[in-house]
Amino acid sequence: MNKIQINEKVDFLIKKSKKSGADSVDVVYVENTNIDVGCRFKKIEKLERSESKDLGLRFIKNKKQVIVSSNDLTKKNLEDLVYKASKMVGAVPKDPYCSIAKKKDLIKKIPNLEIFDNKEPTIKSLKDKVIEAENAGLNVKGVTNSEGAEIGWNKSKIYLFNSNGLNVSYQSSSYDIYAVLIAGHGTSMEREYEFASSVFEKDLTKTSLVGKKAGELAVKKINPKKIKTSKIPVIFSPRVANSFLKHLSSAINGNSITRGTSFLKKKLNKKIFSSNINIIDNPLKKRGLQSKPFDGEGLETKKTQIIKNGKLKTWFLDLATAHQLRLKSTAHASRNISSPPTPNPTNLYFEPGNISPKNLIGNIKKGVYLTELMGSSVNLTNGDYSRGGSGFWIDKGEITYPINGITIADNLNEMFKKIILANDLEFKQGLNSPTMLIEDMIVAG
Repeated sequence: MNKIQINEKVDFLIKKSKKSGADSVDVVYVENTNIDVGCRFKKIEKLERSESKDLGLRFIKNKKQVIVSSNDLTKKNLEDLVYKASKMVGAVPKDPYCSIAKKKDLIKKIPNLEIFDNKEPTIKSLKDKVIEAENAGLNVKGVTNSEGAEIGWNKSKIYLFNSNGLNVSYQSSSYDIYAVLIAGHGTSMEREYEFASSVFEKDLTKTSLVGKKAGELAVKKINPKKIKTSKIPVIFSPRVANSFLKHLSSAINGNSITRGTSFLKKKLNKKIFSSNINIIDNPLKKRGLQSKPFDGEGLETKKTQIIKNGKLKTWFLDLATAHQLRLKSTAHASRNISSPPTPNPTNLYFEPGNISPKNLIGNIKKGVYLTELMGSSVNLTNGDYSRGGSGFWIDKGEITYPINGITIADNLNEMFKKIILANDLEFKQGLNSPTMLIEDMIVAG
């Protein structure tokens, strides 16, 4: 549909909802196109294309809200949507904090974040890329099998409207590729993966390098050893170090704070990291994988310092959680078709440190270099942390033999204070971290 058609349908929905008793209304409309191509042993095994057009209506009356959604945008069905919403809203419990954004708070101008590549890839180019990735991995000496490679391309257009005059939209696109290779034989087989993502095709990591890296990582893991339980330094590679941003963002999510279920609930403006740790959330990052000009409620997004010199400076808030905490929304609302807004980070990252990964590792006499985490025994109510993992043993400042079957344990309150960061930050996904050192962790073999 074109913009005029969408505006007409949404205008009809909003007016019909108001006539049916709604105090306020918002509407999200999303057009999505996805192409996924996968191969194994250089044979294409997956080729899918999907297109969708979906609409979600949030109907608020007497501090009660319901959400109804549909992909049928005929006038008759839109009338039915409003009718269903108006009947359902009386049956749900009151939510004193639900609301839509006020006119004065709505975004006024949409910045160009360079998050849309208007060039749609050909099926042939995607097939070539995925075969090239897997082939490069299969050519690594020691690789004996493959779980395949897959590439995906997505194009989205998001429209957001509300009964206070909001009418905005933006387009985004992305490429994602990964390869999974296996090395070794019999019971000594090891698997590993590598991935890459980008907004623009020209920025995507050369796909042969993705496959080659996956193969090399698999070969390095062959013949792992067990280690004795001890209290030692742990180096987290960037692809697992970013998991701490996930734990942090969950713990400072407005929903966790309002429910009192976070171990950080009393730590606002308190020091929770060492003084040299800074964490940024930047939805306005050019070509950022999670960049967006406005949040799920139509508020203008902005670059935000989450941790400044070790101090926690803010929560992640939408309008509802901000209202409940008597604060102002941080414009972190995210929204899909069938659920209300909820706070979420965008491009969240640790600012890099000043030491190279080589020197960070070189200062360790005995320790662990962690490349994979398994399980999720992390209690965000009290901060207790225990996860399985695998990686490599560090001996006299050098990464040596592979190890597996280990468990690392501590408490996030203490772990955050002990973090030391290297200078190798790369933006590969939504949550990004450089190599990380946490000293004195319990590592069980």
